[in-house]
Amino acid sequence: MKKLIFLRRVSQGFFLLLFIYILWSTTYPLTGLLPPETFFKTNPSIMLFTSISERVLLAGLIFAGLMLVLTFIFGRFYCGWVCPLGTMIDVTGALKKRKYIPDNGLNSRIRKGKFIILGVIFIFALAGIQLAWVLDPMTIVARFVSLNLIPTVTLLIDRTFVLIIRNFELYGGFYDLYRGLKTTFLGVNVHYFSNSLIIFAVFAAVCGGSLFISRLWCRSVCPLGAFYALVARFSLLRRVVDKCTDCGVCVEMCRTGAITGAASYNSGECILCMDCIYSCPQKTTRFSFIKRQKAQEGDDREEGRGLSRKSFLFLLLTSIFALGYKRRNPNMKKGAGPVIRPPAALKEKDFNDRCIRCGNCMKVCPTNGLQPVMLQAGVESLWTPALVPEIGYCEYQCTLCGSVCPTGAITELSHSRKLTIKLGTAMVDRSICLPWNHKSDCIVCEEHCPVPDKAIKVTEERHNGKIFKKPFVDPTLCVGCGICQAKCPVRPDRAIRVDPSTADRL
Repeated sequence: MKKLIFLRRVSQGFFLLLFIYILWSTTYPLTGLLPPETFFKTNPSIMLFTSISERVLLAGLIFAGLMLVLTFIFGRFYCGWVCPLGTMIDVTGALKKRKYIPDNGLNSRIRKGKFIILGVIFIFALAGIQLAWVLDPMTIVARFVSLNLIPTVTLLIDRTFVLIIRNFELYGGFYDLYRGLKTTFLGVNVHYFSNSLIIFAVFAAVCGGSLFISRLWCRSVCPLGAFYALVARFSLLRRVVDKCTDCGVCVEMCRTGAITGAASYNSGECILCMDCIYSCPQKTTRFSFIKRQKAQEGDDREEGRGLSRKSFLFLLLTSIFALGYKRRNPNMKKGAGPVIRPPAALKEKDFNDRCIRCGNCMKVCPTNGLQPVMLQAGVESLWTPALVPEIGYCEYQCTLCGSVCPTGAITELSHSRKLTIKLGTAMVDRSICLPWNHKSDCIVCEEHCPVPDKAIKVTEERHNGKIFKKPFVDPTLCVGCGICQAKCPVRPDRAIRVDPSTADRL
């Protein structure tokens, strides 16, 4: 019985379901058993490079350091036993049994790609630019689960219930069950997110590579895998082959190309999938806490010579580019961006560097108002969250986006502090406002303003014997929550809009 493979699959399934559960429960009013940032705070790549680029000590560094200690003891176990993206890649790869097996030369070249990427991320972090989020497996799978998978599943379940209730007129207990699920399991509203097709395409491309070469992403791109590989090269738990006949079966079975021939292997590339143990015809392969064997040491040195001269020059040029980019980019110096950021977001440059685009804040937003932006605020803001009042406003009493942010890009606030934080200031466009321009009755914005003393007030004007109430904004009271913009009946452009230039950025 392949006990170790069975245990690995159980572990992969458990952590994948745990990951999805945490993201699923990241919803208003946030009653999940585990903090939404649990997986992100154990991510050494995210925590270390964000700390370096921002020159801060994040609390997650402790947990990330613990993961590196475990990697030193057991090797790159995270990639084979824990990583949710690695599990999804394995599931995708299982759809095609026969894959291309690259020879040692090609395998050695493609695996260098992830170390170059890791080096580029490190250099950019030294220059004050955080790029760890771009290819990090945790953020890629979190964006897919939060912004694609969960909305799609909840929509399908919601529509199925509606279809059954309407066609079979089940308005009794079945309808009560549906209403109960709406406020618990499904959430009050089914949310939608912009750019979800692009997010799905990126996720599909990452997993789809495993149909051609097993674990292609993990071998060649994943910067977190490269981070773990550097530590796992010195791991205490190692593969041992007692009497190898060099049949080559384990080389073909190895899903990361860690076994390079005979009894040698690269411990930094081994994800402890345990396939080599059960595929060995002589049953002479095992893992043990022992000293490294001579054959393995020779192979590791060959693989571990570091970057080539060409790679080093590439990294050097990249570092020069990074420093020049930081100096020239005007958006880096500005305190506010052209989009409405969540309440108490850091200043624009710090926000872009600190935000890892995990999607937690967007997932938890009760009004669905937080959306991923593309290039509205510059390429450095890609997939960061911004409030889109046309979709949803900032709930006056809600502080959850700051509570679920794993890196502090959105500052955690108390309820009383939140009520004083400005996201911007609303401004009435009198050229299209119904009372101002069309002499029509409309005080929707004033009625919905949640500020106790009403940041939107009205002035009365008599016209043809009729009194009209015309709204105007008191900028000293307005917090820019956007509910006035969300509720404004004027289309296509709203007659009242929030200007984010006056936002409080911490």
